[in-house]
Amino acid sequence: MEEHTICVLQGDQTGQELLDEALRVLDPAVIRLRNLAFETFDLSLDNRRLTRNGVVREAAGRILETGLGIKAATITPGDPDDVGSPNALLRELVQGSVILRTGRRIPSVLPLAGVHAPIAVVRMAVEGAYAAEEWREGEGLEEIAYNTRHISRRTCRAVAEFTFRYAQSHRATVFGGPKYTVSPTYEGMFKEELDRAAGLFKNVRYNPQLIDATYALLLETSGEPLVIPALNRDGDSLSDLVIKMFGTIAGAESVIIAFDDEFHVKAAITEAPHGTAPSLQGKNIANPMAMILACAALLRYIDSKEAALASRALYEATLEAVYNGIKTPDLGGQSTTSEFTDEVIRETRGKLEVWDALGE
Repeated sequence: MEEHTICVLQGDQTGQELLDEALRVLDPAVIRLRNLAFETFDLSLDNRRLTRNGVVREAAGRILETGLGIKAATITPGDPDDVGSPNALLRELVQGSVILRTGRRIPSVLPLAGVHAPIAVVRMAVEGAYAAEEWREGEGLEEIAYNTRHISRRTCRAVAEFTFRYAQSHRATVFGGPKYTVSPTYEGMFKEELDRAAGLFKNVRYNPQLIDATYALLLETSGEPLVIPALNRDGDSLSDLVIKMFGTIAGAESVIIAFDDEFHVKAAITEAPHGTAPSLQGKNIANPMAMILACAALLRYIDSKEAALASRALYEATLEAVYNGIKTPDLGGQSTTSEFTDEVIRETRGKLEVWDALGE
C-alpha cells in the first residue's frame, strides 16, 4: 500500500492547541488508515523569526513533493519589516491558486433565515490586492497613495475551471463574480474566464452577479447550493461572511489548492479559517470543528476508497456530535475541546465499523 506523507505545519497559541487536538482523529486506530506518515514543521512566530522564514520555504518544498499539508493558525505580525504572513508566503511558494471555503448547515444550530444548502466560496488565492506594491507621493492634503495590482489569465482560468468542476460535482449553481463593469480590463479578465468555463460546463447553472449584488442577494437566498468565484480580497471577506451565516467561523474548513499545468490538483493544504484566539489559549474550550474538518478535507485528496470513507466518516461524525448536543461554548454548549474531539472519535469508529459490517 502506497504511503502518503502529510506535512503538519505547527502554529501559535490556541491555533496550535486545536491542531494537536484535531490530529487525534487521524490516528490509524480511529480512521483505519495505516499508510499515513507525518512530517512536522514549526511555523510558530518565534521559529519563523529565527529561521527568517526558512522553515516556511522548507515546508512548502516538501508539500510540493507530498501533495498534502495541514496547518495550524499562525500569528502575522503587524510590523511590515517583520516576517510577514506565512499564509501568503506558503501560497506563493506552492503556487496555490484557489482557497476553497464552504459554509454548511450545522445540525441544531440556527442559520441565517433562508440559508439551508451549502455555499462554497472559491477565492483566488494569489495576486490581486494582497500582492500589490504600494507607495505614497506628496505631502499634507496633496499626499496620494498608490498601489499596483495584477492578476494573470492563468490564475483566472484555474479559479474559473475549478469553480465549475466543483459546482458540477456538487450539483450547485455558479453564482456571483467580479465587478467587471467598473474594472473592465482588470476584473474583466476574470469575468472572461468565468464565461469561458460556463461554455465548457453547459450543464452547470450559471448566474453571474456583480460582487456588491452578490452580498445583497445572499441575504435572500432561497436555499439552493451555490459556488461563488471571487477575487482575492473579495473572497477573503465573503468567505468569512458565508461561514458565519451558518452559525460560527469555527464551523468550516479552508483548503488551499495548487494545480499543475493541466489544471489538475497537485497539492492541498487544509486549515481552519479562524485565527489563533489568544484569549482561549489553555482553557480547553475552543471549538475544534474547523480543524477536525480540515483533517477530513485533506483525506479527500488521497486517491483511495479507504481515505474517502474515512473522510466521510469524519465529516458526518463532526456534525452529528453537534446534533447530539456536544457543543463548545461558542455554540451555546458546555463541552470542552477535548470532549468534543472524543465524541467525534467515538462516532467515527462506530461508523467505519458499521459500514464494514455492511460491506461498504
